[in-house]
Amino acid sequence: MENKKEKITLDREILLESVCKDIVWGGERLSREFGKGDGNIKRIAETWELTARHDGMNRVLGGEYSGTELCEFEGIENFPLLVKLIDAKESLSLQVHPDDEYALKNGNDLGKTEMWYIVDALPGAQLVYGLKNGVTVDSFAEAISKDCISDTLNYVDVKKGDVFFIPAGCVHAIGAGILIAEIQQSSNITYRVYDFGRGRELHIKNALDVIRPYTGDEIDAIRYECADDVSEDILADCRFFRVEKKLSRDCREIVWDEERFMHALVLSGSGRIGRIDVKAGSSVLIPKGTEKSSLCGDFEFLLTLVK
Repeated sequence: MENKKEKITLDREILLESVCKDIVWGGERLSREFGKGDGNIKRIAETWELTARHDGMNRVLGGEYSGTELCEFEGIENFPLLVKLIDAKESLSLQVHPDDEYALKNGNDLGKTEMWYIVDALPGAQLVYGLKNGVTVDSFAEAISKDCISDTLNYVDVKKGDVFFIPAGCVHAIGAGILIAEIQQSSNITYRVYDFGRGRELHIKNALDVIRPYTGDEIDAIRYECADDVSEDILADCRFFRVEKKLSRDCREIVWDEERFMHALVLSGSGRIGRIDVKAGSSVLIPKGTEKSSLCGDFEFLLTLVK
């Protein structure tokens, strides 16, 4: 019988190497502004900053565990979250994601509830955030058949710092000129409804199966369903993840949640998290059992707690 390789117990923060994805709608900002990639891929649509999937696996960047795959550490099996940076040079497809029940039955993967933080946006940039009030699944299906989908969609102007929570079943699309940090369930199931004639497969039947015309109140209820108290720092606290926006100024100590893995995605500035030097785009995993760390420098980051 083959012996299983013993897992490594992680007892300190680690810096993660991004997984770069070249997709047709991507741009050059992640390479140019965040130093992503090795220079051989100019167009980087997405970087997967926290991932333990078979189709994308982080490795440790530097230090004692340099080059070690994330899956080699204790407690990472079936890791439930995926954190990305997304550079939409062109508009993404109009799409929707299923919930866990539908995804497991029809795609052998998790469903996908996600959250977007707008890192930057060009003037006039927009995204699609759900359906217009009063649009039903039936009327949306009719609009698809008549090729007049845009009349049913809720278009929203975006700016740096905006947050959008997208539960499974919510129709959405990232518009051109938007740079996004995305926190999501670890799923790669997307049902495309419209794709600007790029020739990629559409999934109309599946999309209509899972689409739900949420109200704003329904989305907010899901977004904060686990929050005891909602503050400006809490961007979302649902049953899949909790996301907070944090600032480091000078040097101080930060107390972590010892019961959970946590992830810090640095949005701007530079400094240190514990022993790790960080800058804009740095991705740091904080393991379970970590009581506290020092923060030094002047930087802003998203802190995601894994549930």
